[in-house]
Amino acid sequence: MLNYMWGIMIIIGIAVGALTGNMEAVSAAIIDSSKEAVSLCITMLGIVSMWTGVLKIAEVGGLMAAMSRLMGPVINFLFPHIPKEHPAREYISTNFVANILGLGWAATPAGLKAMKELQTLNKNKELATVEMCTFLIINISSLQLIPMNIIAYRSEYGSVAPTAIIVPAILATIVSTLAGVIYAKVMERRLVERK
Repeated sequence: MLNYMWGIMIIIGIAVGALTGNMEAVSAAIIDSSKEAVSLCITMLGIVSMWTGVLKIAEVGGLMAAMSRLMGPVINFLFPHIPKEHPAREYISTNFVANILGLGWAATPAGLKAMKELQTLNKNKELATVEMCTFLIINISSLQLIPMNIIAYRSEYGSVAPTAIIVPAILATIVSTLAGVIYAKVMERRLVERK
């Protein structure tokens, strides 16, 4: 659906440019935007590679396992039905830690593995479990202490203070994560009451 919306907006933009006699400006904007997109992708590739490597080193060095243990009480509260030694717990912890550090792209593989492991606990393979829904809600709300993506974008586009976004990002993601947790727990309680 989103692809159609983008396609329609592009077509409307080109049509308006043609009707108003600004096709030269439209052409220049397309070329400039394409160059800028490639430049940004190269910059972000370097940042993603570096932080994914740091995350892998932390994993091999045992730091991720230690952080997963520290997150045990949080995981127990959020996902009480996942068995203690189940691999989904470590993947969920890794995903949360990566998101907290603002490494959303590095969190994605752990998130996919967590969902795959959560599916092994699912009795009805056609319907998502409460744990799967809770994980998805919290993952989308994405509590971040260091929003690396935004800092990198702001730095790339010449911001005078690229790190000025840290406090607003922390506040916004705390609110969104709390709202997500409350919503997930309310829906879980309603489901239990229905049964």
